[in-house]
Parts: sequence; C-alpha cells; structure tokens
Amino acid sequence: SMKGSGGAISLHLDGMLFPRESSSREIKELNGLWNFRADHSLNRNLGFEQAWYKSRLAESGPVIDMPVPASYNDITQDPRLRDFIGWVWYEREVLVPSGWVSEETRVVLRVGSAHYYSVVWVNGIKVMEHEGGHLPFEAEIVEVLRNNPGGACRITIAVNNTLTLQTLPPGTIQHIDDPTRYPADYVVQNTNFDFFNYAGLHRPVMLYTTPKAYVDDITVLTTFADNIGLLSYQVSVLGSPNPTVTVTLTDKDGRCVASSTGPSGVIKVTDANLWWPYLMHENPGYLYSMGVSWAAFIVGSVYEDVYALPVGIRTVQVTNTQFLINNKPFYFHGVNKHEDADIRGKGLDWPLMVKDFNLLKWLGANSFRTSHYPYAEEIMQMADRHGIVVIDECPGVGIKDIRSFGNASLSHHLAVMDELVRRDKNHASVVMWSVANEPAAEMPPAGFYFKTLMAHTKSLDPTRPVTFITDSNFARDKGAPYVDVICVNSYFSWYHDPGHLEVIPFQLNTQFENWYGKYQKPIIQSEYGADVVPGLHTDPPMMFTEEYQKMVLQNYHDVFDRKRKEYVIGELIWNFADFMTAQTVTRVVGNKKGIFSRQRHPKAGAFLLRERYWRLANETGLLPVGARYP
Repeated sequence: SMKGSGGAISLHLDGMLFPRESSSREIKELNGLWNFRADHSLNRNLGFEQAWYKSRLAESGPVIDMPVPASYNDITQDPRLRDFIGWVWYEREVLVPSGWVSEETRVVLRVGSAHYYSVVWVNGIKVMEHEGGHLPFEAEIVEVLRNNPGGACRITIAVNNTLTLQTLPPGTIQHIDDPTRYPADYVVQNTNFDFFNYAGLHRPVMLYTTPKAYVDDITVLTTFADNIGLLSYQVSVLGSPNPTVTVTLTDKDGRCVASSTGPSGVIKVTDANLWWPYLMHENPGYLYSMGVSWAAFIVGSVYEDVYALPVGIRTVQVTNTQFLINNKPFYFHGVNKHEDADIRGKGLDWPLMVKDFNLLKWLGANSFRTSHYPYAEEIMQMADRHGIVVIDECPGVGIKDIRSFGNASLSHHLAVMDELVRRDKNHASVVMWSVANEPAAEMPPAGFYFKTLMAHTKSLDPTRPVTFITDSNFARDKGAPYVDVICVNSYFSWYHDPGHLEVIPFQLNTQFENWYGKYQKPIIQSEYGADVVPGLHTDPPMMFTEEYQKMVLQNYHDVFDRKRKEYVIGELIWNFADFMTAQTVTRVVGNKKGIFSRQRHPKAGAFLLRERYWRLANETGLLPVGARYP
C-alpha cells in the first residue's frame, strides 16, 4: 500500500536551491553506509505496523549494509531484493555539531532523490514525505534535534518503488492467483518503459544549515544587446520582514563586474562573456558567479546569509525552421542518456559522471536529453560548465493507459513540472523542457492533458520552449499542436521492417515531410538506433552486429544531411551507453543500443558518430579556427 497523501502541491513553492557552503552555511554529507532492511511481509506494511522508525532499525530485526547513493537492486546476491516491490527501510545515525542547534540556525535535511515514494523520520518523529523519484525534497529538523540533547540524530527513510497508473512513470500491479501455475500471493509490477525500475536513495543525502532568516530562492533571466549582458533577478528571503539584499556578479577570475541592491532588479554587464555551447565558441560554458547576500538587525542580533549561484548569460529562441542560441542557429548533435551503470544502478557516481562528460566531448556531442527523468543536479552543473546543451525531461515516460490521463495523473504531472522547473530554472545548459516521452498521444484525452501540461510549464518559465517526444502518427497526435519543437522517435529497419536497411531513406524522408507539412515547426530526430552485442560481426550486415548499427546510422545521416538544410534542427542517437532493462525476449541483459557498452567501451558506431559530429561542428562554421579532435 502507498502511504501518505498524494495530490497536487500549490503553485507557490518554497525554493530548492542546491546546497552550497558559504560563510553563513555549512554542509554535512551523509553518503556512505546506511543500515537497510526490505519489508518482505505479505502486505509490505510490517514496518509501519511495528513502527520500525521509533527505535534503531537493528532492534526490530536484521539489517544489512547499504551504500548511499546507489540503487539497492544490484548490491546483494539476493534475487528477491533485485526484483523487490514495496517498502524498504534505510537508517543512519549522525552526530550534529552542537553549534548547529541554536535559536539562530536552521538545520535542513535534504534528500537528492529517492525512488519512488518516501517517508522520513528524525529521532522517530516524522518530518516529511514525498511523492516521486528524481527530484529533491527537504525539511527543517532543528526543532526535532532540540528535543534530543547530545546532538544524536537518527534518520530513518522508508522508500517504496511501487508504480501505479497515477504515478510518474506509471505502472500497474498485478496479483496472480493461480496455485497451479504460480506460488501463493504472486505479485508482478508491470511498466511501459524500457529501463530497469531501479530503486533506493539514488542521490546524496545531506544536512545543511542556513541562518534563521535566509535566501530561499533565486530566479535569474538573461538576455543581451550588443556587448551588454542583462540579468534580471528575483531573490526571495524568508524569515525577515525587510531584508537588505546585495547582489554582486563576479567573472571567472573572481573580479566583480557588476552589482545591485534590492530583492529584484536588473544587472548590466559590459563586454559580457556569453554562455556558448561546446564547439560553438572557443570559450564554451562561460559562467559568472552571482553572489547574493543580505543582512538584517533583529532584536540586537545581526543576521546575514550568503549564497553564490553560477549564472550563464544566453538566449534561446525557436523559429519555424531553426533553434537559436544567442541568435545563432544551433544544431543538436548529441545523445540520449540514462543514469545507469554496473552495480550502482541509478546511484550518483562521480567517476562515472566525469568519464561520461569526457566521452561526450571526445564524441563531439554538444547536447543530450535527460531521458526519461530529471538527472542529478551535479550532472546539470557539469553541463553548465562544459557547455553541453540539455533537453530537460520529467519522468513522464510510459503514459500508455487511458486511465493515466485522468485528473489525479494530471495534477501529479503538473506538480512534478513545478518541482522540476523550480530546481533547474537557473541552468544555462537547459534550453528546453520535455513533459513526456512516447505517450499514447492519439488517445482522446491526450489533447486536453498535454495542452494543460504545456501551458502550465510555459507559465512557470516563459523563457524556454516546451516539447514532448512522440512516436505517434503525425495526423493523429493530439499533443503535437502544443509543442514548440517537434521531437520524433523512429526505428526504421529495427522495430519495423527488421533487417531491411533499404527502407530507411524512404520512410525517414516521409516522416519528416509529413510532420513539417502539417506543423511547420522545426524537427529533432530525438531517437534512432539499433542494438549491438559488442563483438558481433557479419557481412552483409545483420541485426545486432556492429556493422548493422553503422549502416542504420549511415542511412539516417544521409537523410539528416538533406533535411538539416531545411527544417531539421537536431539528431540524438539512442543511446549513449547500454543500460539495464526488465528481462524480456527482446533484451539481452539490457538494452544494447548504446554506441558505448555499459562499461563505456566504444562500439564501431561511436567512431562513425565521432567523425560525423566533428565534421558537423566544422561545417556549420561554429568551430574555432584550427580546432580538431581532442
């Protein structure tokens, strides 16, 4: 059973600034080993019935070591845990510095992401619950800590990975009662998406402090005219009636280039360095640091808070044939990714992140889509710094059942977009929001659903285009009228006419002509590709060999090269690296459409794409003179 109340959150949300240390803020990371237990009881509810959160987890039964951040599925040798559905329990005991527990300080417990539904207790007292994976949630806990002298802080987190028709992504739970064919009380989690339903505490858990009155949220919009950069900002300070806000902008070398006072305003930067994508400028990913501070005198004490936000100055605009960044045409040559790797599943991993960005740059990729859920904030920050352009997608994947278009689903989807935009609105790398991947957009309720969803997203952020990714029929797609950019997935000669490479030029050309003819909007080929088991070779090429993937890519590229002179504005390969899926007859230990293996070793397709992406960067006149392969 799912605990707690679902439903929409109100439009006004408090801020969700990424925790950063400053002269007024401290951070204590709680990554490492936690105590862990899965609730294997029949109704998965024993932990709540016996109130496991009231005492140390080891007192109510056996616990095992569990690393955080990580998915729990692949950590043990127990198949019951790999495929577990229901509540699991995490616990960690920490000591809070005595200086933190004061009248002047807020102590916040923040969970970067937990899949899917979470309930959190501190010292046995419930402090928050949260619906949805991939997005952060937090609670103030200083009151709870005060009641427990000595700084002891026992954090208990229950996480439930059950997916229903109303969750994002949706799923169904099937109970099979047939003692002649299945064990007793047999339960299956069905989903309509092609990746493994990893679960657990996927991103860092931390405690951080702010002063009692503090900078709660910052919103920055940027534009420029000639050489003048303009940043309009809005700062929300909570806990103080009339704060004095100061904003200073410093460049990469730490020099102050502009400043302003007041909770909102416009900062002018002369000779501004714009934020440019990788391979579009010799100095890509240029970031300023926006220092926000405020001070107030309250009853004889001086309060102050300091927060530094990285900011890139850039603009985004869509015409009916082009995607413009800083008024220059931008062509997406990039990848779709997954947060997925051996052992850790979807857990955040710094070595993996840095490796992936090195591979993206080696490839000459200038962009990726966060298929099919928001990625870690640390990944978004890397994209900002390296100039990698991001299409930011919410977890709206697998919306295939008509019941998932109902009011409960829509209100949760709207709430998820609230949380996503609140988290990622200040990232220069994010140029477009994606509200769904391959929904059943031909169904009657899809029109109202996506019209509402996209209008809502635009109201949250009027500066960025909004899209969804479709594989529906162009004439019957009810969501397409509301997107700014048409994003189409197609797998000609793979799922359709398998083995027949000769159909690609005809079918892909028809696809583009159909969509542009109906909508006159720019088009991104948001997915295409073929599975490759590394090391399989045939000639003539056969499916699943390295040669076949090369030929599929080559045939698609020939059509892209004709159409990008007209209205095609991008191509994103499916996929960057092989990833784990549920077990089916079409998946050989996961999806093998990566151009890199799951261990990040290149297949033949990677070299073909590398040649192409660097050539595209050169051809479009974006590469600085003399730039070559890294």
